[in-house]
Amino acid sequence: MISTRGRYAIRVMIDLAEHETGSYIPLKDIAERQEISKKYLEIIVKDMVAGGLLTGASGKGGGYKLNRKPEEYSVGEILELMEGSMSSVACLSDKNIECPRRLSCQTLPMWEEYDKMVHDFFYGKKLSDLLEK
Repeated sequence: MISTRGRYAIRVMIDLAEHETGSYIPLKDIAERQEISKKYLEIIVKDMVAGGLLTGASGKGGGYKLNRKPEEYSVGEILELMEGSMSSVACLSDKNIECPRRLSCQTLPMWEEYDKMVHDFFYGKKLSDLLEK
């Protein structure tokens, strides 16, 4: 399940793309438009800046803006930054996990196929695909 962190991060990215003027956009404006707590968004955008998705500036005229064009962001990279691994089962999310059944697991190919579909879907979807036309 994708948490509010992941969903809100995508909404922030869409909002920034739709309101892009070359200037920083105040977080309070994003919070109001998206009807999300500014306090909660502060936590989310901090991770987005640290992860290289956004640039932030404080003080008068501060706020946030995208580092790249909307078509250069995949939804998958946004979700993985905010959610961590999107793998369906533990043995695929962490390569350090030693599963004693790995070689004989009859369900592993199914989980690998499922994870590939999820990965390809989200990484094939660009932020620009989500913008209002």
